[in-house]
Amino acid sequence: MAVGIESVTELPAIAGVRVASTSAGIRYQGRDDLVLFEFAAGTQLGAVFTRNRFCAAPVTVARRHLEAAPPRYLLINSGNANAGTGMEGVLAAEACCSAVAALGGCDAEAVLPFSTGVIGEQLPIAVVEAALPSLFAGLRDDGWVAAAHAIMTTDTVAKGCSRVIDIGGKEVTISGIVKGAGMIRPDMATMLSFIATDAAVPAALLQRWVGEGVAQSFNCVTVDGDTSTNDACVVAATGASGIQVVDDNSDGEAFRDALFSLMRELAQAMIRDGEGATKFVTISVEGAGSVGEAREVAFTVAHSPLVKTALFASDPNWGRILAAVGRAPIDTLNIAAVDIWLDEVAVIQGGEPAPGYTEAKGQAVMDQDEILIRIGLGNGNQRATIWTSDLSYDYVKINADYRS
Repeated sequence: MAVGIESVTELPAIAGVRVASTSAGIRYQGRDDLVLFEFAAGTQLGAVFTRNRFCAAPVTVARRHLEAAPPRYLLINSGNANAGTGMEGVLAAEACCSAVAALGGCDAEAVLPFSTGVIGEQLPIAVVEAALPSLFAGLRDDGWVAAAHAIMTTDTVAKGCSRVIDIGGKEVTISGIVKGAGMIRPDMATMLSFIATDAAVPAALLQRWVGEGVAQSFNCVTVDGDTSTNDACVVAATGASGIQVVDDNSDGEAFRDALFSLMRELAQAMIRDGEGATKFVTISVEGAGSVGEAREVAFTVAHSPLVKTALFASDPNWGRILAAVGRAPIDTLNIAAVDIWLDEVAVIQGGEPAPGYTEAKGQAVMDQDEILIRIGLGNGNQRATIWTSDLSYDYVKINADYRS
């Protein structure tokens, strides 16, 4: 069940990138579950990974390899997270990188591994290695959509988008895919996102923009408040267009804004495809003393099971929102200054029920598939916006049945 989103059917190729998908049978049968990205020599790569201290083996290996050598390949599997697997899991991730390197004619450190799926099961190395020859044989420019399908787990739609911008009279393209529908509250979602551009971007600038982009996109979404062991967002810049992007001119700003816009669209796509989601909910907190305070209030409301179940029921029970705001872990809350709106319907003004509010007005908003909850704190000029979903019967069923 997805809210206002359908599977991506077309994504433009990125010069300098080839992609392949195949069915290895790691966990799923009859569908692709293994993906290979190949980058042209000279590609720069920026990445952000989960902060979960039980980070998965591929995260450990990818971080190490990224520091050691320029990237040439990404190997991604679905169905098995290779997390909570100890040193055996690390060795499995390294073995997969070595097998890719042998076929690709590069060092093992030029291969970054990524996994998503069930935690606590060892990755079947032999199954992955057996599928690699067909994976290499299938590398092509237009493999993005197939890859978006192959990295899915509990996702119901394949998610991807692109941007084409003009820089110096030439077109520069950015394409990206993402998977994630549950265990989503990135702290960097079970989420993985792979983005590439044919622009040339210096390594340090690319890494900075990845961090800044994640802060306003993937770190602004939550389905259930759980941070995965495997989260990663990777942005590759091949330079194949011949267009150099720098930070100190309007062209650089245009590229950065397009990249950030794409990342926000991918992040919101995860919420629209949230496990069992029937509502896409924007929570905007304004009038805070700091961005941190605004985010604390927004996430407290977003993570409240009572708020989320009221959203699922289309119940304008604004008392649940009020209670969540009141327990947010901030020290500066002045309840006499708090305002709350459902879309443009004032619910609370100055900490009290808004004059003119009626149940019918609230109900009309809650019946919508997309809802804005706006909260004013009256304590400053800082703000934050996050995106979340409701909590439905299907969410419980999906996660209760996940390993069966």
